[in-house]
Amino acid sequence: MDRARRPRSVLAALTAALLAVPALTALSSPAGAADADVAVNGGFESGLTGWTCTAGTTVDSPVHSGRSALQATPAGSDNAQCAQTVTVQPDAQYTLFGYVRGSYVYLGANGTGTTDVSTWTQSAPDWQKLTTTFRTGPATTKVTIYTHGWYGTGAYQADDITLVGPGGSGTGQPPAAPTGLRTTSVTSSSVGLSWSAVTGATSYALYRDGARVQSVTGTSATVSGLAASTAYGFQVSAVNAAGESAKSAAVTATTSAGTGGGSSDLPAHALVGYLHASFANGAGYTRLADVPDSWDVIDLAFGEPTSVTSGDIRFNRCPVTECPGVESDADFKAAIKAKQAAGKKVLISIGGQNGQVQLTTTAARDAFVTSVSKIIDTWGLDGLDVDFEGHSLSLNANDTDFKNPTTPVVVNLISALKTLKAKYGAKFVLTMAPETFFVQNGYQFYGTGKWGGQDPRCGAYLPVIHALRDDLTLLHVQDYNSGPIMGLDNQYHSMGGADFHIAMTDMLLTGFPVAGDPNNVFPPLRPDQVAIGMPATTNAGNGYVSPAEVTKTLDCLTKKTNCGSYATHGTWPALRGLMTWSINWDRFANGEFQKTFDGYFG
Repeated sequence: MDRARRPRSVLAALTAALLAVPALTALSSPAGAADADVAVNGGFESGLTGWTCTAGTTVDSPVHSGRSALQATPAGSDNAQCAQTVTVQPDAQYTLFGYVRGSYVYLGANGTGTTDVSTWTQSAPDWQKLTTTFRTGPATTKVTIYTHGWYGTGAYQADDITLVGPGGSGTGQPPAAPTGLRTTSVTSSSVGLSWSAVTGATSYALYRDGARVQSVTGTSATVSGLAASTAYGFQVSAVNAAGESAKSAAVTATTSAGTGGGSSDLPAHALVGYLHASFANGAGYTRLADVPDSWDVIDLAFGEPTSVTSGDIRFNRCPVTECPGVESDADFKAAIKAKQAAGKKVLISIGGQNGQVQLTTTAARDAFVTSVSKIIDTWGLDGLDVDFEGHSLSLNANDTDFKNPTTPVVVNLISALKTLKAKYGAKFVLTMAPETFFVQNGYQFYGTGKWGGQDPRCGAYLPVIHALRDDLTLLHVQDYNSGPIMGLDNQYHSMGGADFHIAMTDMLLTGFPVAGDPNNVFPPLRPDQVAIGMPATTNAGNGYVSPAEVTKTLDCLTKKTNCGSYATHGTWPALRGLMTWSINWDRFANGEFQKTFDGYFG
């Protein structure tokens, strides 16, 4: 958050240079009478079973036939390819065809043993059939069929992809359903599962309450992002090149009660705001005692490091020369105690635009813990808000798994926050205020990407949020000063209306595949852990929305009414609330943001 005005905005991810489109030849010949379709799940009725996709998902509209179709969106240096390897016979003729929509959509086959083939369409505003043929080589038993788009273009759709020809000797039947499914561990937010291996299975699909949530190659998995004290039903199926088995018998597990990182002490719906405590700007200085009672969480802005990499955080209150109305330290402490006596939480917020914090070493990590503890103890605060912006967090080139980060600045921050949580216990309030670039943008990009060239800050908050999800009280992403972000509908959403807030929040509450990888899903957060970040006024930041748009946002997410074009994946009446930059700017605007919150939640 910017002392002068608003939080620092970040650059959009790099766009890859458009490559030259090769000349491709489409072939066609009829298939033999004894031939069969050897492609698996070509209609995408079983999700992405059998397919490996870099940036694909299934949609229920538009479809060519059936209930589902593939939708994939090229981005950066990724052409959004979906492929599967099928078993074929040597020296045999095959016809590959499918139906596509979009611009520059390709259908082809690799590893034929003769001449690899593909066909494409420059523009297909409605479903268009693509067809090509090939002959396998004398020793070829496996061929990879694929579809993809082109760099820098929009989303494409594909459906009913079919490979007609003699089935290979290894096509066989789908495997048997797994047996022996059991729970191995249960926490307040996760359930561990294991099952017996199935002969012929190459992977397993895990289902939670009937919805497919995970795909693994082993015989165990952990399902995360669950609500505390809640019963869930789990099943597993086995998958091979011939298809997916029936689901196993169901196992039910009930998560334990969680501490919620101190969230149980908050009201069911909370209003969070930042108070300019160490500086003044156009909004003017507001004494802590004068903050209206509507504000449930008050983040004191800001604690900042003595240098970017020192880890030594200092909180200096605004001097009287800059803030003529500033209260004494004694009065400030008294105001903190009075707010706490009224059930409010007062936190120190670390970072902001000017407070770059990079914990590059374990010494910096330890200094961070020591200095933040001193601030909390000196002022008698309830906890910590992490508002790392700019270049505080980025990922090393070889750091590709958000569940197992290796970058020092990320690993050391996670360690520091866990140490603080352990020191202060269950009542310690931990909140985070990342920008969309560091969270939701991770749906498309993560770090530098598989081929490099992306901004290493893409999605860099995800490993921190994931590692602390059981300790996290609130995540309130800054839905402002943001470039367009792709939502789970694979469409870009821009600031300025309810649609942006709905799409961004839906991603947090539904979860999403990181960098488009369906096998690497960021699990959903609990709704009581999520508040929506909005600027209080047009002066506070880009992306201000009117009270009517705030109401639309809350209606859609908590009641599934008053929604726009974006279709949410659930309804969350337990959504915690709203966050704003800032209390000072809201007071400058006669309390419009606060009044909107009070009018909605009462």
